[in-house]
Amino acid sequence: MKLHYFDGSTTCRPIVMFAAEAGLPLELVPVDLFTGEHLASDYTAKNPNQLVPLLEEPDGFLLAECSAILKYLADRAGHPAWPAEPRARAQVNARMDWFNTGFYRCFGYGVVYPQLFPDYGFADPVMQREALTRATRKSERLFGILDAHMLAGPGPFLGGMEPDLSDYLGVAYATTGELVRWDMGHWPRVEAWIAAMRSRPAWAGANAGFEAWRDQLRADAA
Repeated sequence: MKLHYFDGSTTCRPIVMFAAEAGLPLELVPVDLFTGEHLASDYTAKNPNQLVPLLEEPDGFLLAECSAILKYLADRAGHPAWPAEPRARAQVNARMDWFNTGFYRCFGYGVVYPQLFPDYGFADPVMQREALTRATRKSERLFGILDAHMLAGPGPFLGGMEPDLSDYLGVAYATTGELVRWDMGHWPRVEAWIAAMRSRPAWAGANAGFEAWRDQLRADAA
């Protein structure tokens, strides 16, 4: 299987990390978003959305979207990170939907990306400040829900003692805050959760590109 990916991408990191820990071999095919490789005609023919990630099987089967790829890979491996029992699986799905809709839309696209990419913000500085203030307030509430409720169970992970697919997905979205020095100190369970995921064996390999980008941003701002 091939995974067309960008190593700094928030939506590629969970797949690379999960596949490595599940023992699923992936041929990683880099697509450089910063130089526009995702806009090339050969890539657009495979993914008209011109986004990463994109999973490609040898028989030509193509699958886009991070959450869908994670579930497909877990299904193929029969991995407990996406449990077979219907209610347990539904709970994982619900958490993944929570991250994918309200959380990522508010935090990623409302707080983080507008501070990095002009296309995600407002040209008018007054409007930009107001939008960032609103998104920050909403994101703080969502982090509070994650800390006080979703991570209140036994074990360091959303999945309990072992991570499930919502952990792999959610921690990538949450750590985008490192790109803009988001302070996690208000949410100790979230901090502990991120530390637990960071200690996983596949973290370093899956997140090296992202962390290099983060460190460069911090160096540039110093």
